[in-house]
Amino acid sequence: MTTEAVLYDEPGPKARRRIRIWTIVAGAAIVALLVVAVRRLAERDQFSMEKWGPLISPANEDFASVWRVIGEGLGNTIRAAVLAMLLSVVIGTIIAIGRLSLGRTGRIPLVGLVEFLRGVPVVVTIYFTSRVLPDFVETSGWIGGEQLWFLVIGLTLYNSVIFAEIVRAGVLSLPSGQREAALAIGLTNAQTMRSVLLPQAFRIMLPAIISQLVVVLKDTSLIAVVGNYEELVGAGERLYIILGNPIQMFTVIAVIYIAINYTLGRFAQFLEHRLSRSSKSAAVRVEQEATTAGA
Repeated sequence: MTTEAVLYDEPGPKARRRIRIWTIVAGAAIVALLVVAVRRLAERDQFSMEKWGPLISPANEDFASVWRVIGEGLGNTIRAAVLAMLLSVVIGTIIAIGRLSLGRTGRIPLVGLVEFLRGVPVVVTIYFTSRVLPDFVETSGWIGGEQLWFLVIGLTLYNSVIFAEIVRAGVLSLPSGQREAALAIGLTNAQTMRSVLLPQAFRIMLPAIISQLVVVLKDTSLIAVVGNYEELVGAGERLYIILGNPIQMFTVIAVIYIAINYTLGRFAQFLEHRLSRSSKSAAVRVEQEATTAGA
């Protein structure tokens, strides 16, 4: 019995007919809803150039200033996401190394920290950071503004443990012979981790790490709940209040997010394909060399 047969039964003629019927019904319902939505929007003058002009018409007097504000918001979003990503990778790698290096008793605090932060919503970590951190540290003079760092630290608290699990999974997926061979040639545990295991783990998990950037990028909008850091969504909110076009403004903001996240997702897929192809090529070369040596 094949794996496909166990996981999925090929539908028969009646099942295929029912699937086609319900697909047509669902498609017709979706089209009908779209038609109703478009008509309602048209009745409320939501397709007029008065509302879309500042976003799509360079001839509009507000076009340049609107896109300048959107560009500043996008820059703030990318800045916060990059900082949170870098800090999360560094701290997550340290946590992963600690979990892999310490004994069963010694890693209990790290396990507890990982499970706690994984279970807390990101918005809670951002809110907690913005309310508690100023009571212990003077944040008013921080470069980029305290709101930026409230967002970055809140995102880092959550994503660092996610990256820790990604890196740990990458190390554990390596053959045990990698560690044994490194120790056999005289490397210490720390040298084995740093020079042998981590480089391979990062190479394996790099697509997953890049994909996680999509999550970090979207989560930057959560600062709107607790602060006034004007990232992309915050910039859109300020603009639609002035222009009175929330549907149009957030449609454009959504398209920007989709374009960035789709590009990141495609890049992760390309990188995964490229790395797997490189690994297969390396394996073929090793096999050929072994065959030649044996001959």
